[in-house]
Amino acid sequence: MDRLLNTVRPYAWGSTTAIPELLGTAPTGEPQAELWMGAHPGAPSLLARPGTGTPQSLTDVIAADPERELGAATVRKFGPRLPFLLKLLAAGAPLSLQVHPDLDQARRGYADEERRSVPIDAPDRTYKDANHKPELICALTPFTGLCGFRHPAEAARTMAALGVDTLKPYVDLLGAHPEEAALREALTAILGADPAETADTVHRAAAAAEALGGPYAVYARIARHFPGDAGVLAAMLLNHVELRPGEALFLGAGVPHAYLFGLGVEIMANSDNVLRCGLTPKHIDVPELLRVVRFEAADPGILRPGADPRGEELYETPVDEFRLSRFVLAPGAAPVDLTRAAPQILLCAAGTPKAGALHLTPGTSVFVPAGEKVEVSGTGTLFRATVVA
Repeated sequence: MDRLLNTVRPYAWGSTTAIPELLGTAPTGEPQAELWMGAHPGAPSLLARPGTGTPQSLTDVIAADPERELGAATVRKFGPRLPFLLKLLAAGAPLSLQVHPDLDQARRGYADEERRSVPIDAPDRTYKDANHKPELICALTPFTGLCGFRHPAEAARTMAALGVDTLKPYVDLLGAHPEEAALREALTAILGADPAETADTVHRAAAAAEALGGPYAVYARIARHFPGDAGVLAAMLLNHVELRPGEALFLGAGVPHAYLFGLGVEIMANSDNVLRCGLTPKHIDVPELLRVVRFEAADPGILRPGADPRGEELYETPVDEFRLSRFVLAPGAAPVDLTRAAPQILLCAAGTPKAGALHLTPGTSVFVPAGEKVEVSGTGTLFRATVVA
């Protein structure tokens, strides 16, 4: 078992205070958006094993002996790499409105861009790898997001209530067709509209939302960060979700979503494939986006964990690349054996628990190789990231 040294990603949307407050460190004044825990090549965690001297990246440690670190079953199922990435995510401003492809779409899209020799770091490159990117976000503080399409009639009522005449064409589209077609045509029209006209509509809609307040205030708040962006109008098509600490959302392929404000634990399959819809200055590939998006209205499905007799609170998802659970350790409770024939990352979210002989504090984490004996004890909250056996 190894203590991890992790990298903070300073994306512009990050909170300047949330991660420092959790870690008990002084803010730098710069945004601290994500703390990465895992073996992603973009920012792999470091660990220092006794006798090895200089810290090594977890990527290199796994590559040197995949079966020892990951277990034979994990290697057979996912290949010689850690199949998940764990993060602390601190949103001080909205992230881009986005969707992720399914596995088949990712493989075909990646192969196509490779065939066309699109540079992997090109700003108009869509598929950075051949993997899908399902993800789960679990709130540590009150957490606001957008997740999945609302029913067209609900979206139409929201737009109509703002009283902005240039929203009427979208209101009409939302009421003129069966559900899937209505959502598709409305989003297509929003993304294809003249940018100057869109900017004016967003400005007027944001002012109306500010005046109305209540459930409309979120659109004014988004617009303050992205004035004139078509994503503000696209956001009106989606479910607005408020998570309480301990609640979670699962984001599957094709589901449009955006994290807006708050601190959470995020876990995902190890992929960079993102197709953006708005709330971003980055490239938007509208034809590919419309091919990947699932135009299905549904309840966002807030997850609340169920506990087993050992106190493991599991967030159920339909994917095998990751499995996230939580342990709330009470004073005086017996140690809990977490030994598992698969790789694990344990993240402390509160208190001062122990993992084996290692004392943890909020924001610290450890990597546990497959099959290694590990017991947790003490007081606090631990998240456990692993794979489905």
